[in-house]
Formats: sequence, C-alpha cells, structure tokens
Amino acid sequence: MTNELIAIAAVLWLAAAMIALLGRRLAIGRWLAALGCITGMIGAVLALPHNSAATSLPFLRIGDDGTGFVLSPAALWLFGFGLAPAMAAALLGSPGRGARFWVFGLSMSLLGALGVFGLTQGAAFLIAWEVMSLGGAAMVLGDRLADGVGTRTLFMLGLLEVGAVALLAAVLIFGTSVASLDFAEFTKAGPNLPLYIAAIAGLLLLLGFGAKLGLLPFYEWFPGAYGAASGATGAIMSGVVLNAAFFGLARGLTVWLPGVLDQDFGIALCAVGVVSAILTALYAFQQEDWRALLAFSSAENASVAAIALGASLLFSAGHLSLLAALAFTVALLHLAGHTLAKGALFLAADGVFGASGRYTIRQDGLLRANTVFFGLGALFAAMSLAAMPPQAGFVSEWFMFQTVFQGFHLPGLTGRLILVLTGAGLALTAAIAFATFVKLFGIGLQGRAANDGARITVSHQIAVGLLGFSVLALAVGMPTWLGALSRAWPIDPAVDAATRMTPGWLLVPLTGRFAFISPSKLVIVMPLLALVPTALIVLSRRFPVRRAPVWYGGSAPLDRRGATTALTFSNSLRTFYSFVYRPRAETGVDTSLSPYFVSRLRFEHDVAPIFGPVLFGPAVRMVNGLARRIRVLQSGYLNLYLGIIGILLTIILVISLFF
Repeated sequence: MTNELIAIAAVLWLAAAMIALLGRRLAIGRWLAALGCITGMIGAVLALPHNSAATSLPFLRIGDDGTGFVLSPAALWLFGFGLAPAMAAALLGSPGRGARFWVFGLSMSLLGALGVFGLTQGAAFLIAWEVMSLGGAAMVLGDRLADGVGTRTLFMLGLLEVGAVALLAAVLIFGTSVASLDFAEFTKAGPNLPLYIAAIAGLLLLLGFGAKLGLLPFYEWFPGAYGAASGATGAIMSGVVLNAAFFGLARGLTVWLPGVLDQDFGIALCAVGVVSAILTALYAFQQEDWRALLAFSSAENASVAAIALGASLLFSAGHLSLLAALAFTVALLHLAGHTLAKGALFLAADGVFGASGRYTIRQDGLLRANTVFFGLGALFAAMSLAAMPPQAGFVSEWFMFQTVFQGFHLPGLTGRLILVLTGAGLALTAAIAFATFVKLFGIGLQGRAANDGARITVSHQIAVGLLGFSVLALAVGMPTWLGALSRAWPIDPAVDAATRMTPGWLLVPLTGRFAFISPSKLVIVMPLLALVPTALIVLSRRFPVRRAPVWYGGSAPLDRRGATTALTFSNSLRTFYSFVYRPRAETGVDTSLSPYFVSRLRFEHDVAPIFGPVLFGPAVRMVNGLARRIRVLQSGYLNLYLGIIGILLTIILVISLFF
C-alpha cells in the first residue's frame, strides 16, 4: 500500500510540474502538489516502523543495473515530517511574482527529494540530487523578492555543484571497486577499499552532502538564496530538502562505509558540526531579516544533526551499538522537530510580508492584531528552536546533551575528549539560539504599532498555528512516536534503542538511572504552575498600582520611537564577538540639494563573512579576470569572427590529414 501511495504522490507532483510548464491553472498545480504531500505522509505513516516494500523501476533503468526503490524507516520518518510544511507551503503559495517557476520548482524539489530518499542506484541517485537542486533554484528565481536574485542563485548553484561533483566522484569510487552502481553492492565495497581511498570517499561524501546541509564553509550561500526567496520556499528547502541531504550523508557513512574509519569520520563530523553550529548561530543572531535569520538557523540545526551522527560513529567505533543507535535516533528526532518549527516560522515570515510589505524584524504590533491561534503557533515554534520546554526542540537538545555526556563509555581518551568539547560547543550554540528566537519573536511579532497593527491573512494564521501545535504534539506524544523508530538504526535494525528511550511516559537516554524528563507530564504541570503568577495578578488588583513612564535619561519619553530594534538587541553580542563578526558601520549625509542643508542621514552596518573572502574571493577574481580577457569575442567585429573560423578550419584540416 505504501508504494502505491508514494507512486500516486510522485504522479501528482509530476502533473503539477506539467501544469506549471503550461503556465495555466497554477492554483490547480499547487493543490495537486499539496495532495501529493498528503498522500506521501499517509504512505510514510503506514509503512513505519518497517521499510517500504522494495520495488524495481524499469522506466529508470540506466546501463546494466536496474534501478530499485525502497524507503528505510529513517527515510520514511524524515520524508514524512518534511512533507508537512511542504503541504502548507504548496497550499499557500509564494508571494513572489513568478508563480509559474515557483510551482515547477516546488514539484521538482519534492520529486528530487523522493529520489534521494528511495533510489538505490548511483546514476539515478545523482540525477535526483540534481533535480532537487534545480527545483530549489527555480523556486528562488520564481520568488524574485530581492535585488540580485540571479547572482544569489548562481552562487548557490555554484556551491551545490561543487558538492554534486564530490558526490559523483564518491559514487565512482564505490562503483568501480565493485563494478556496479547498485547501492547494495556499495556496502560490500567499503570494507575492501584501501584506507586512504576510503578516507577520500568519506571526505567526498561529507563535502557533497555538506554543501546542501550548510556545513562550513557552505552555509555562506544560505542567507543570500533564502533572502531572495519567500518563506514558502524556505519551508521546503529547510524541511524535506535538508532532511534528504542528511539522510544521504548518514547512509553514506554508516551503510556504504560500515566500520571503516568510524572514529576518524566521527571526530571530523563533531569538529565540523560544532564550529558550523557556533558560527551559524552567531550570524543568525545578527540578522534583521526573517528569512536570513531562519536560513542561518537551518544551517545551525543541520550542524547539530551532523554532530549527533558524528557521536553515533564514535560509539559505533567503540562497539557500543545501543549508544550509537541512540545518537542516530536523536538526530532523527531533532530534524523532525526542526522541520515543523522552521516551517511554521518561515510561513509566519510570509504572513508578515503580506501584512507589512517587508520581511524586516521590527516591532509592528502583529501579535496583538491577529488571532491567539497564530500567536501560540509561532510561539511554540520559536520555543522549540530555542530549546525551551516542553517543545520538541527541548526534547531533542536534552537527548543530545545526554548522549554526548555518555562519552565516558568510550574506550579511548580521544573520543571522550571530543565529546566533552562537543558538549561545550552545543551549550554555547543553545545559548545563542535561545537569544536569537527571543529576538525574532519578541521584536518580530510583539511591540506596539503606530496604528492598530496589520492583519495577517487567515490562511497563513491557520498554517502557522497548525504547524506550531504539531511541534507541541510531537513533544507530548514522544513516548508514542518513538515506536516508529524502533528499526531506524541502519547498521543493525535489530538494535532497538527507541523503545528503551521510553519507559512509560518518561524519556530516558536508554536508562532512567542516568537522567529522565517527561514532556507529557510537563504539559500538565506547567499550566498548574502558571496559577501562581495568575493569583498574584488577581490579588494585586486589590491594592493601588502606581504607573510611571520609563526613564529615558532625563529626556521626554519617546513612546514607540524608543522601542528596541533588532540591531540594539544584538549589538552587545556583536561587540563581545567582534573578532568573529568584524562589524562594519558607515554613516554619511546627503547634501545634494544644498551644501548647507542636510537632506538625508545614512547609516549602514554589516558583519563580515569569514570564509567568503578567503575561499570564494580568489575564484570570483579569476572568473572576472578571464571574462575581461575574452570579452573581445563579443566585440561584433566580423573580421575577428572570420579569423577564428579560419583558425578552426585549419586545425580540423591538420588533424584529419596527420592524425
């Protein structure tokens, strides 16, 4: 039944793409795409906790190898959760101008992600990977919500193609060693590869999938591409697309290279993940645009999932299978909660844009002007990404810390030390992420507007509310949902860590003697605790309350003009971490009307990227220099073109006569 539903979903997405190409009835295309997402989610739910039935796809036969298709429990979990915000994004659509390109890109992204999750043949997998990248580029170009969208999209595609070439090289290494592109044969190739070849293959996998996950230095395409796109595009790219990239990396390092250099790859993933998470969290905190902040946050959460995968490899190298399965399960939980919460906030960003005409994080009084359902949905999503109880993000972050704290079980000092340092890096990341989403929710939605505040469309309010409450439902029902991951550990599905994480309504890291929490009970206890401040508020009404204006250093109160801005909220951290940010501020005046009168004051501020000037700057300068030298080809001189043709004909004649 699952395969039939997945096939129906693929057909619906293909039909939506065809409608988009025709440029008519685009609303029908969006509804077909949303219906495909619903069908795919139902198929994933019906199949878990087992694999989908393996099947062959004769219409995708490439070379001598047939193309198989099967969705593992981890793939079903990540794919199913990724489709939830994708469904909402498809129904709501993009506020951009190129709806035709956007619907086509949406369909291609979903089809490509399905192929990455399920295809079992190397060439077909690489095609699906490229289709997924093409879909993302089409959505960004269709949105066109910022200047320089072409340059931003080209930069994104350039870095993603670096990853695609790395994946091609890795597939060729495995394929040539077993004379087959079947993934089942890749598993046999890994243990037989020379160590240095296996190391190269692993690094290529990390490079290829890391380009999509936003591991350093690839996160630098995130703010530009997301910042030129809509929130609907961001919900898809940070949901099902990001999940597909993580699944590919996990499959490559755990299934294709089983037991080969697990400790080395685990150390590398933990180190890269921690540095990426800290840097992206720091840069997210400084953003003043909804999309750029959420983009950096997506890279940060992908880095945290990579850390969990690294810890899983370290435990696997130490022959601690249960702890390895625990770490892998935590990564899946983290990405599930992140997908729902990030989808809610990206769609909230579209709602803010529709109401105010901009994606700027500022106090426009949107929360008080809209429904409580919308406010709670956005609040639950922000709480989850800030790792606040009892949300899903808190559960996964708690499990993450409990997992790395068990590094003392490892036999060697190196692994123990790596996990200790990883825990410290995660603590710093969690603290910055907390401040980031306090800023986003507090400044982006709260405050008092100059008027009554703008109204967000009802459809966006409903979507944000549903996704936000889904985040809470994921956390509260975690003791039940974890049963779907009982066979998720790809190395040995018989190692069931998930059921040992839920004794009753508690959540424990395999044993209750180490630590425990219960989000299900917290949901009951926390409202009861809220009765205390509520009672104090009621009692305070019996006594006179003195109200005084806020002190402005002796100046008259500025009311709304004195409200906290995104810049002032984050400036202290910018100053403290100036060695990372290298902040830049420029002020100027415009006296174009008269040299004696200032017509406009100008203030610009920014933070400098770390890797861009070092890694990408030389390549940009080389391309620009080459373009300046060969632009003579576009001069329009007929004699030049005739001369080039004559030279080519001479070369062809020489080759045909003497070679």
